[in-house]
Amino acid sequence: MAIAYPKIAFSRTLRALLIPLLALLAALLTGAIVMILSGDDPLAAYSGLFQGAFGDGKGWARTIRKTIPFILTGLSVAVAFKVSLFNIGASGQFVMGTIFAVAVGINFEGLPVFVHLPLALIAGIVGGMIWGAIPGILKVYTGAHEVIVTIMLNYVAALFGGWTVYAGGTQGQTPGPLWDETAGAISETPDVLASAQIPWLFGPPYRVHYGVFIAVAAALFVWWLIFKTPLGFEMRTVGHNMKAAAYAGIRVNFTIILTMAIAGGLAGLAGAIETLGLNHKFAPEFGGAVGFDGITVALLGQTHPLGVMLAAFMFGALDGGASKMQFESGVPADIIQIIQALVLAFVAAPLIIRMIFRLRRQTLEEAASTVSTSWGGS
Repeated sequence: MAIAYPKIAFSRTLRALLIPLLALLAALLTGAIVMILSGDDPLAAYSGLFQGAFGDGKGWARTIRKTIPFILTGLSVAVAFKVSLFNIGASGQFVMGTIFAVAVGINFEGLPVFVHLPLALIAGIVGGMIWGAIPGILKVYTGAHEVIVTIMLNYVAALFGGWTVYAGGTQGQTPGPLWDETAGAISETPDVLASAQIPWLFGPPYRVHYGVFIAVAAALFVWWLIFKTPLGFEMRTVGHNMKAAAYAGIRVNFTIILTMAIAGGLAGLAGAIETLGLNHKFAPEFGGAVGFDGITVALLGQTHPLGVMLAAFMFGALDGGASKMQFESGVPADIIQIIQALVLAFVAAPLIIRMIFRLRRQTLEEAASTVSTSWGGS
């Protein structure tokens, strides 16, 4: 009897992977159709995409760099899903994490790297946590919908970030507090001090930093938190049924606020790592568009931390190979955004997958049940 348990678990894993894998396949096929209708060669495009992502050391490095923020913003969305909340605010939390990290990174000259760098990373986490906790607090005490609040906070964060590096003007406007005086009319911060920069794992021309290990460690930490700790049990219980959780003595309001703060902290960490490891400064154009991609990454990974890592790697490859694809085949790199959007649509609407691949209703319902259960917090 005990021998059947691994088989059952393996079968459930395959069913859980069914929708994401078929969604990706359907998105690639649909993208190919779009290319054909546009007069382009999809084989040449996808060949260039693969070469750009994995064809050489630079391609692998580019894919890894792109994967790092996808892991963390995907985890941000996934954690919020565990209490049945939809965190659309990873973009703003990313920006706030960036601002907090760079504010520490350009100051405190003379600190050793083993103090300054962790301090800057923690500042990024705190900035994201503050921005994530706000919609949690409003949800608990006013009933405000987290989707609306997080979307609005994205705009507030973007405007706040622009103000911090505002370059002033010809009529004597006061520049932002983080503006680099040597940048002239350019709105950006100074480079963070060397003691606050994440060291290179592989230096130029590859430019892969040790932030990749921080992202992987964050995913493992989230897995441990959700599935191996009392807090994780409370999060999953609240996600399943808030009233039952409250009846069982779980502090529902506290759990919601803390979960949203953790989600924000993960997105803030993504912004901190991008700043301290890659950009070494903040400018408004470095903002958190990657936060919206984290939604698709979380759904494709079925909100499981390990699934999020795999989905993030896939999205990192798509982004990393896009420019090479355009150079080799002439297909606009924007087709990658279409494919990513299609992946989200197909994951969110499994009925379309059933129609395309003629799946049995029972098979689809089993897979969809696994996905929806994951969203709810199991």
